[in-house]
Amino acid sequence: MALRLGAYTACLHDRPLAQALDVLQANGLTSVEVNTGGFIPSPHCPVDLLLASEQARSDYLGEFASRGMELTGLNCNGNPLNPLPGVGPKHADDLRRSIELAGLLGVGNVVTMSGTPGSDPDARYPSWVVNPWDGVYLDVLDYQWDVAAAFWREIDVLARGHGVRVALEMHPHNLVFSPVTLTKLVELTGATNLGAEMDPSHLMWQGMDVVACIRHLGPLVFHAAAKDAMITPGVGIRGVLDTSFERVPADAPGKVPTGIGYWCSAWPRDPAWRFVAVGVGHDVAWWTAFLTALAEVDPDMAVNIEHEDADLSRLDGLALAAGNLRAAAAQVPASAGRA
Repeated sequence: MALRLGAYTACLHDRPLAQALDVLQANGLTSVEVNTGGFIPSPHCPVDLLLASEQARSDYLGEFASRGMELTGLNCNGNPLNPLPGVGPKHADDLRRSIELAGLLGVGNVVTMSGTPGSDPDARYPSWVVNPWDGVYLDVLDYQWDVAAAFWREIDVLARGHGVRVALEMHPHNLVFSPVTLTKLVELTGATNLGAEMDPSHLMWQGMDVVACIRHLGPLVFHAAAKDAMITPGVGIRGVLDTSFERVPADAPGKVPTGIGYWCSAWPRDPAWRFVAVGVGHDVAWWTAFLTALAEVDPDMAVNIEHEDADLSRLDGLALAAGNLRAAAAQVPASAGRA
């Protein structure tokens, strides 16, 4: 099977790129995705240097090629529509630079999120509308979609000019968090270079049928993440839209930034759902069906592990995920995507 199996290196930001690539190679992975801005730093991709120097770009790509690996995606997840001055403008600029860099490197896909604006032109903070049963929230959504459409039309033109596709992670807290909302953005903008990064984990905990989502979107699926999730007993009293998170102190080591002055919150002790290593939430047979559906869209698609299982170390979690993903890939019918 030609699906390119690999990993997003954010889980290995504690070591230099060369060592991270060695870890991936040892786990039988050949596809690599690196961070280039947005919510988190980019220690595995010196964006400024690579934008400025053709020699630096050649040397950088050589790190992958020398190991028989390929850089298949630049990841710039963030909220480019956030009205906070320390977040939205920076994430939007990071995205534009990532698209330019992808074009220069010959990397076909930039992964990001659609973002969420404020509720109105005077809003100070982003506002995610979950269920607009009250008509006032339809007014909010009308405004937000107008903001998003203007921004993403511009990005689509930029991406097309650089020969790059932008793959949106369908992530809650964003306007685009489902196949329906992704299709809406593409239709609103008339985009040719906007599509989906098929990260199944967020669709799982929202209760969607992931394979049906892939088949619904079809050629709009550009790129994929291998990330698992599981519903846990806490769902019985919390539901999946739980807000029982707590603040992480400003001086806490290892906190994950989301913008100037903001970082990820602490999960409740008994959450409704959580991220787990590939194969823990859904078995190998499920992942075979997932990979088969992706191969039907594009038999050469990159599928990169995103390890965020807090119960496993970086190396153990990545190894478990890689083993299960390779086992699933081995069971994909040879005819998938070749009809």
